[in-house]
Amino acid sequence: MTAKPFDDFRTLLATLPPADAAAETRVRTLFAKADKPKASLGRIEDVAAWLAAWSGRAPPAVNRPLVAIFAGNHGAVRHGISPRPVSATANAVELCAAGGAAINQICIANDLGLKVFDLALDIPTGDITEEAALDERGCAATMAFGMEAVAGGADLLCLGDLGVGNSTIAAALSAALFGGKGSDWVGPGSGADTAMMARKAEAVDRALAFHGAGLGDPLEALRRVGGREFAAICGAILAARMQKIPVLLDGFVATAAAAVLHKAYPSAIDHCLLASLSPEPGQAKVAERLGLEPMLDFAVSHGEGVGAGLAAGLVKAAALTSSGMAAAVRVQPAPRS
Repeated sequence: MTAKPFDDFRTLLATLPPADAAAETRVRTLFAKADKPKASLGRIEDVAAWLAAWSGRAPPAVNRPLVAIFAGNHGAVRHGISPRPVSATANAVELCAAGGAAINQICIANDLGLKVFDLALDIPTGDITEEAALDERGCAATMAFGMEAVAGGADLLCLGDLGVGNSTIAAALSAALFGGKGSDWVGPGSGADTAMMARKAEAVDRALAFHGAGLGDPLEALRRVGGREFAAICGAILAARMQKIPVLLDGFVATAAAAVLHKAYPSAIDHCLLASLSPEPGQAKVAERLGLEPMLDFAVSHGEGVGAGLAAGLVKAAALTSSGMAAAVRVQPAPRS
């Protein structure tokens, strides 16, 4: 049989490396030995142990954190599902490049690297209400492109997105993966009023009806009702897993993309933490189904990976807390006989 573009990804999903249980145990043991009340640091201890488990380093360290933002445009925007014009995506990319976006300032504050990927913004994906967003070859190629996000090296990957209308696409993808209708998953996005939210729900329902049984496979759902930024995020998550890079997810789009991998192979996103929870109701529903508890809940719906950039500061603090307390444990004098 002739190999299909998704075949390599299906094989990869079935052969992902596991966590380093020994590294995680070492970190938890060091915290237990530290001169402090048991579990007094709460989730900071859990984050440090998670970081060790998926980086293989105990105590863990974060020296090359990276924010990767994927930007895409969508054909379904023509149905009036966003208060912003399609051109706003490219404008946001340019603002990031010029250093004037919110994420630029957060990266400076937390000493994070930043990469922004323009995913053919001049060629929107297909209108999901009447055609597939991408063909299989194009979707697989975009996933492969997303894998290149960590090619220059990183030890913590923060994933974000830019894309006019992509909260509707995230709603459609979530409905395809978990069931329900458009009104169960759509939200205000970047400021939709009641009438616009009704159009968003209608667009999702039309997409679900058009693609029907073709949505039963998670990767097929990704290409049919997803988009380029969703596919690229999937690829980045997989590449990070292969290279022992823990991942922070930000926003509805990244969470929905991660859900594709989870549906295809449940342990595929075990190396991911949810950085923040946006006001978009669909994200909370997906997070619950994935068993992800947000690190932050600042009601940030800005996009750009802002939530992940903020949470990265906490991850860095957890790593330093672990290593610093481990050093203190090692230099403690032996008890007198």
